[in-house]
Amino acid sequence: MSGRVRHAEASPRPSWLSSARFYEVYPQSFADSNGDGIGDLRGLTERLGYIHDLGCNALWINPCFDSPFKDAGYDVRDYTKVAPRYGTNDDLTALFEHAHTLGMHVLLDLVPGHTSEEHPWFQASSRPDPTERVTPVDADRTIPVESVTPVGQTTPRIASLSDPRRRGSDCETIRRVAQESDTQESVSDRYIWTDSWISRGDGLPFIGGETERDGTYIINFFKCQPALNYGFAHPKHPWQKPALGPEALATCEAMLDVMRFWLSRGADGFRVDMADSLVKHDDDGKPFTIRTWQYIFSRIRPEFPEAAFVAEWGRPYESMQAGFDMDFYLDWRWDGHPNGYNMLLRNTDTPLDHESDASYFNADSGTSIAPFLEQYLPQLHDCERASGTFNLITCNHDTLRVAQRLTERELKVAYGMLLTMPGCPFLYYGDEIGMRYRPLPTKEGGYVRTGSRTPMQWDADKPNLGFSCAPSESLYLPVDSAADAPTVASEAAREDSLFNWVREVLALRTEQPALASDARFDVVAAPVDGRAFAYIRTPADGHASTHPRTTADSSSAPAPAATRDDVSDRNGATARPLLIAMNPGRGIETVELPSELRPDASMLLALGSPTVSGRTLTLPAQSFAILG
Repeated sequence: MSGRVRHAEASPRPSWLSSARFYEVYPQSFADSNGDGIGDLRGLTERLGYIHDLGCNALWINPCFDSPFKDAGYDVRDYTKVAPRYGTNDDLTALFEHAHTLGMHVLLDLVPGHTSEEHPWFQASSRPDPTERVTPVDADRTIPVESVTPVGQTTPRIASLSDPRRRGSDCETIRRVAQESDTQESVSDRYIWTDSWISRGDGLPFIGGETERDGTYIINFFKCQPALNYGFAHPKHPWQKPALGPEALATCEAMLDVMRFWLSRGADGFRVDMADSLVKHDDDGKPFTIRTWQYIFSRIRPEFPEAAFVAEWGRPYESMQAGFDMDFYLDWRWDGHPNGYNMLLRNTDTPLDHESDASYFNADSGTSIAPFLEQYLPQLHDCERASGTFNLITCNHDTLRVAQRLTERELKVAYGMLLTMPGCPFLYYGDEIGMRYRPLPTKEGGYVRTGSRTPMQWDADKPNLGFSCAPSESLYLPVDSAADAPTVASEAAREDSLFNWVREVLALRTEQPALASDARFDVVAAPVDGRAFAYIRTPADGHASTHPRTTADSSSAPAPAATRDDVSDRNGATARPLLIAMNPGRGIETVELPSELRPDASMLLALGSPTVSGRTLTLPAQSFAILG
């Protein structure tokens, strides 16, 4: 990594992220309170106690704003109105309030890159009246290109526009351009319009012949999603407005108003959809998109310092420069080449097939953890240097559920790791009970993703597995009709279930400072020719280390008592290192205990009867252990 890295000047993350354990909810599929077949906010509010008791203290709700739902809510018609099928704004405010009484935080899903074609902004922008156009941009009213932070340098989160660390000329220019943008009521340039019907979009996808306005408009994904105008990195046509110019900043201000609207009503932050794709034709490293986010955060963080922002970016080196608190290790696989995340859970071109899967947690794959670490560790260190977190997911609404190709035992080992690694764990609804992917026809633009969005399975003795009392044909999506479909009720009643295992791992994470998101992480064993993986987690202490992190409060409420026979020595949390070790393979593996582990360390959590003899930990087939 080249360039200058700065830690001490960076603003601290929201204090609550150190102990955050997230649960992602697809609102239309979680709990239906009114019997219309679609999940809603009141249903979710009624189930917050379940999420809390599972061990999660933070929630990410997929889009719940008003929408025509041509892309399941990622086509927003009104950012400041809850979709009627989910309830009302008051219902969402009530959800915030109830979550806060449980000590939980709530992130909403923000879609800043595009809107629905039915959004009032787009309806006004598509009118033919030329007087609606914003005054052309002058060079001296545009943020200087040289003010964009060069890739290779990490810019700390700016506290405010008056922060003395800002360069004087940049500060004055950005404030003046923003003020001018604030006075523009026109939304003519809120979207990207070419200047002629024969314009081809300069390599970007475009739509023509749909509106009264001359020219074509740029879209991001589906036809129904016109791209919001954050400018171009290097404009070369008159219709291309510059990044950080007044048109782009006016869009930023509009999105800031959306953030303020919900943060002031109790939201605790946002997961930001496709955060890296704002500026068109950006350079490698996304410098103009990074600078755009730096501007946005310079405005919103002074007002809401405890609000958290997690990027769907997938490159923490860039997203941390932009000012985000967190980034995801995304489930990307391009042209048959896996990234590190795929090497853990989905290393195959036929993702529903167990036999062809070469992922680490497939017991028969023979794959070492080393290829994953080769890709993961540099990105983790980028986050650590910026006091951010790199988050691992069990799955999400865009990926195929892993229970379709991994056995319950394989899932236990996998979740043992995913829930004890650095960063904030994100558990997708239903993964805790092993919900499976279902091959279904597309629904609301879901395509292949639709099968991972089926209704939550609560109780086999209730209609529609407890999701809804509506007739089955009225459900948003059909429930799993298999006789062995897992449910919360059946999994909770079975002592050795995946559900109870997840609950115990989360309970240990809750009580142990060494498992906080910002606790230190050091690899102990990762043989290239073996299956073992072991690492030590050390509580953050505020002192410099090889990979420093920002110290934050990692205290948390006591966890529920253990229920498994193989759990012992859970008598209170102490600030001590923990060793996490696993063997997902079929053979026996051994790990030498590191010197950092206390001589009197005991087995805090175990799967598959691992044993310690002297300074050697023996890991039988498909086993997992936490010592401390």
